[in-house]
Amino acid sequence: MSGSSSTASFGVRLDAAFGSKGHLCVGIDPHPYLVEAWGYTPDAEGARDFGLTVIEAVTASGRAGIVKPQVAFFEAHGSAGFRALEDVLAIARAAGLLVIGDAKRGDIGSTNDGYAAAWLRAGSPLEVDALTVTAFTGVGALSGLFDEAEAAGKGVFVLSATSNPESRTLQTARSDSGATVSRIVADEVAARNTDRTRLGDFGLVLGATKRLDEYGFTAESLRGLSTTPVLAPGFGFQGAEFSAIPHVFGPLAPDVIVAVSRSILEKGSRGTLGTAALADAITAEADALAEVIA
Repeated sequence: MSGSSSTASFGVRLDAAFGSKGHLCVGIDPHPYLVEAWGYTPDAEGARDFGLTVIEAVTASGRAGIVKPQVAFFEAHGSAGFRALEDVLAIARAAGLLVIGDAKRGDIGSTNDGYAAAWLRAGSPLEVDALTVTAFTGVGALSGLFDEAEAAGKGVFVLSATSNPESRTLQTARSDSGATVSRIVADEVAARNTDRTRLGDFGLVLGATKRLDEYGFTAESLRGLSTTPVLAPGFGFQGAEFSAIPHVFGPLAPDVIVAVSRSILEKGSRGTLGTAALADAITAEADALAEVIA
């Protein structure tokens, strides 16, 4: 589905993407070393060219329906970087891809309203289909983002148990009730999806490198998240393997967005041959993933 807005909810569109293209999400991460290795200039124009090459490869493969641009690598180039990102986002969405903006925004009150207008409002230059956010100020403080997302048919993915090792101390800390921070975030986000029979618009970022039981999740609590989509980083360079998905995510495995970046992107280089190599890498990852998530 393309265009600047949609009447269908994000959860419905995500479920359709799962059914038509599978669960692979290709990262658009113009790391400086990759941009130069591909033969592009290490500037905003190079980041734009990099992003458009990834989009071309994704569409050529026909095996992925979701992309996830990492905003930081564009933001590093200032206003020119944001102009490059605007082009990448618009072209990806026009190609019919679901676009998850990996920006990890999050604050309070009117500041969150501003983030919502920037990333989730139809017609915004930075419009995406879903946005990653942080909840350190409390899930309730994200209400403006949730409301804007729901009104526009967009999604929000809230960090809960992230793939980086530094997260453990904070995310496993427990409240007076004994619940971990990760579980508190997950339960409060999931509560916003309770009127859905399939997938809701609001999801969680759960790292594939984690043992979720160590973060306070039980088999029963995971079943309680059944309408909550999961964005799962940590595959490839961070060490997680597709074969671990059923074990790590249990009943949530059928609704996991499997994010893969560098292990695909390192297969690329400038020009048609580079695009073809990327498309082949995407196909290979999609084939391997399909053996785990039908």
